[in-house]
Amino acid sequence: MTLHIPALLAILTMALVTYLTRISGYLLLAGRNLSPRMKAIMDIVPGCVLVAVIAPNFATGHPADLLGLAATLLAATRFSLLPTMLCGVITTGILRAVLG
Repeated sequence: MTLHIPALLAILTMALVTYLTRISGYLLLAGRNLSPRMKAIMDIVPGCVLVAVIAPNFATGHPADLLGLAATLLAATRFSLLPTMLCGVITTGILRAVLG
């Protein structure tokens, strides 16, 4: 397995942008009283951004990606976000190595 620096930088940049998306709303709305509905929306938005970034990869129809998506969805019914993401990444990586 080879480490591709541009791919690593892209992943780190996407992680940073996702994190900044999450905290920017809190920073812009600091000191304001938010309704419970607005708080719920603020918690959901970063997940939507993440889905928008990764969703096009599943349109390829590659079996490893589709099986990885199924494993991720199954994990999402049992675990929180971080373990679910790790499960999806690890499962997809193993399946890509096995299935080619």
